[in-house]
Amino acid sequence: MIKQILFYFLIVFLFFSCSDENKKLTMIPKEEFKKYKTPLEKANRGLVKIDKDRIDAYVKRRKWQMQETKAGLRYMIYEKGEGEKIEAGDVVELKYVVELLDGSLCYSSDSLGVKSFRVGQGGVEAGLEEGILLLNVGDKARFIILPFMAHSLLGDFDKIPPRSIIVYDIEVLRKIHY
Repeated sequence: MIKQILFYFLIVFLFFSCSDENKKLTMIPKEEFKKYKTPLEKANRGLVKIDKDRIDAYVKRRKWQMQETKAGLRYMIYEKGEGEKIEAGDVVELKYVVELLDGSLCYSSDSLGVKSFRVGQGGVEAGLEEGILLLNVGDKARFIILPFMAHSLLGDFDKIPPRSIIVYDIEVLRKIHY
């Protein structure tokens, strides 16, 4: 009997907590948003500049010759493969190591197995999606991915902290074209 009463109150609580009225209270009026938009954009530009400066120093210390895409992805192909070009829609398999700029190992195919995903359908970091389209099967490359192209403000809630720049070292093992 007590379980039934508690269940009833739980259902009523959930019903009222999900009402449209409560949703309206959490929305920020457009006029309110406009006054914060410019300062937030300025703060974001400042954070991106700091991140780019950190990457510049990291690349310089390692004497890497990297290129940069318009979106800000840094990449270098340090061993050229003989295979076909990767295209959107292909399923690719990669050997990989993911580290932070301080050298902390986050993930690797040695412990987790190869990474496999369909290019262009998400499910991986946006920077990895962009970078993989620059490669051929057999290529070995490094990508340095800014937070907004990786795990953003929150990290991955496991080994990648909030607002982290990540470094991918990958080898494209194969692709399957559909």
